[in-house]
Amino acid sequence: MIEVKGLTKKYGNTTVVDHLDFSVKKGEVLGFLGPNGAGKSTTMNMMTGYISATEGSVIINGYDVYDNPGKAKRSIGYLPEIPPVYPEMTVKEYLKFAMDLKKVAHKDRNDMLNDVMYRTQIADKADKLIKNLSKGYKQRVGLAQAIVGYPEVIILDEPTVGLDPEQIIEFRTLIKKLSKNHTMLISSHILSEIKAVCDEVLIINGGKLVVKDDINNLPSHLENAPSLVVEAKGEIEKIENVIRGVSNVIDVRQLKSTEEGVSKFSISTVNSVDVREEVFFAFAKGGIPLLSMQPTSLEDIFIALTKPGAKVIR
Repeated sequence: MIEVKGLTKKYGNTTVVDHLDFSVKKGEVLGFLGPNGAGKSTTMNMMTGYISATEGSVIINGYDVYDNPGKAKRSIGYLPEIPPVYPEMTVKEYLKFAMDLKKVAHKDRNDMLNDVMYRTQIADKADKLIKNLSKGYKQRVGLAQAIVGYPEVIILDEPTVGLDPEQIIEFRTLIKKLSKNHTMLISSHILSEIKAVCDEVLIINGGKLVVKDDINNLPSHLENAPSLVVEAKGEIEKIENVIRGVSNVIDVRQLKSTEEGVSKFSISTVNSVDVREEVFFAFAKGGIPLLSMQPTSLEDIFIALTKPGAKVIR
């Protein structure tokens, strides 16, 4: 359904996306992850034809986005990070405008209008000015625009940014319902959101592919995958030395530190053996405050995979 081959974007001597290759099968929901500046939005803009690629190709539903843009774009529904809505229009006016742009047959418009508003739960806002809607409803209007014309592929760029927790849950439910009828590519930096709705994840960093797999398999792509994360307060070197002194510890990575002297480390052990008790007593003996200790989260694995020098197993 989606084939991306050698996709590259350069601005002068700066390479933003670097020979990216991946595919998405029909009916699949793929999460698109990467740290800020990784090239996610640039990739999506190239995939949808918003900007041109320096090299490479994007095939959507059998059509090349650059060689056959009309047919390719009719197969795509796109919701950018900032919804492309017109504040002075009503919801109904805006969706009719989207139908004009997508050349929806006039005989189909009324039924489609009612259907997309029903599916995105905005029918009761049809005559409201978009500028008077909440952030959550503006996002729903943007999503309704994306499914106008019933495209085979829907691409969503950070669809839950700026939403409150309740709105995020509601929007997640909408995405799950839409995924039953569409192939979807969803960009986000929130792993829990991706895990809730996606079949697989694709991680890029520095414009390059890091890994593409089931989200639960991510630890298997990291050499000496961490099994424990600790937070402690004190000098970074002393904290690291205490951890390395624990038996069965084979790797220690600093994840972050704060101005208050609190540092977070991931710990890898031989055969993922549990060393929590030994770590606790090592910190107590060293006189360093141990603030927390917990199993590695998906967020920690993501940070480790995208950290400079990460040893990724593909």
